[in-house]
Amino acid sequence: MLIGVPKEIKTHEYRVGLVPGSVRELVHHGHGVVVESGAGAGIGFDDAAYAAAGARILADGGDVFDAAELVIKVKEPQPQEVARLRRGQILFAYLHLAADRKLTEGLVRSGAVAVAYETVTDPRGGLPLLAPMSEVAGRMAIQVGAHCLEKEQGGIGVLLGGVAGVPAAKVVILGGGVAGTNAARMAMGVEAYVTVIDRSLPRLSELDLQFGAQLHTLYSTMDNIEREVAAADLVIGAVLIPGAAAPKLVGRDLVRAMRPGTVIVDISIDQGGCFETSHPTTHAVPTYVEEGVVHYCVTNMPGAVARTSTVALNNATLPFVLAIAERGWRRALAEDPHLRRGLNVCRGQITYPAVALDLDLPATPAEAALAD
Repeated sequence: MLIGVPKEIKTHEYRVGLVPGSVRELVHHGHGVVVESGAGAGIGFDDAAYAAAGARILADGGDVFDAAELVIKVKEPQPQEVARLRRGQILFAYLHLAADRKLTEGLVRSGAVAVAYETVTDPRGGLPLLAPMSEVAGRMAIQVGAHCLEKEQGGIGVLLGGVAGVPAAKVVILGGGVAGTNAARMAMGVEAYVTVIDRSLPRLSELDLQFGAQLHTLYSTMDNIEREVAAADLVIGAVLIPGAAAPKLVGRDLVRAMRPGTVIVDISIDQGGCFETSHPTTHAVPTYVEEGVVHYCVTNMPGAVARTSTVALNNATLPFVLAIAERGWRRALAEDPHLRRGLNVCRGQITYPAVALDLDLPATPAEAALAD
């Protein structure tokens, strides 16, 4: 199979779909790879490294889309990239369609086969291609949250860990999944006062056993959310419903009740965000102030540490890329129910129920789409 890697064009996105090591593996298995010139330059993977791994370098992203049977990206295709997709071409990338009707409709019109990293599953019910970026985003959330709390950034001027005689900052994390757990780990590492709120008692028990008395856990109720968020210095939104829009757990009135200069970091913004006051931002302009609260809602947070993120993502995606390339998309998805869960759009049909439900569009079961 001929696999294409275009340069990412989303604002300040330096990650790349395949690193040279992954290209070498694909070429070793008999596949061809074309890479847009400069695709990995922003994180130290130059054209020479890709050429040495066996890739053919193309000057323009359009040429990559025209040539490739399978397009490997990181972020969702931008409008000009959607226009380049063709019927039967395979797109493998983060898509987050439940929060983006325009992109969904564009992919439907293209006739492409769109497989989303974020809905591929594993035998334990996990999300193996989302987990590496959730880990990065969770750790970054504390880093950027601490920066936003600085007075010069519009924050209240609080040090997360405090100092002798001064209390540590209160960090509240909504969601105890991969992102939330990594956020908690980082926040505890700088000696903040950390509370995780989640609706799963088994997950709260696991966190309690993992971190002990250093971490405070609460079951998710309106009362607990309202009390903890209103008293927090930094609130991290790390709620995930796979493939679906994030629930709005914090309304505008509750944001208004937070102290001026406190900070919200909405990791869930890719799926629409879990704060009523959230709207997507970019690395170029990452924050805004609403109701006196600093909001950080960058939709591609891991792009800020692009080299680490790219290598971590490739470690997880490469086996699936190889499976599609070796067996073809139809057979690979038919034989692997976990990869099949990643199928969101298939040749004009929406195949992921949560996306269709959130966007009020018709859905076709993935199995039916594969058999068609």
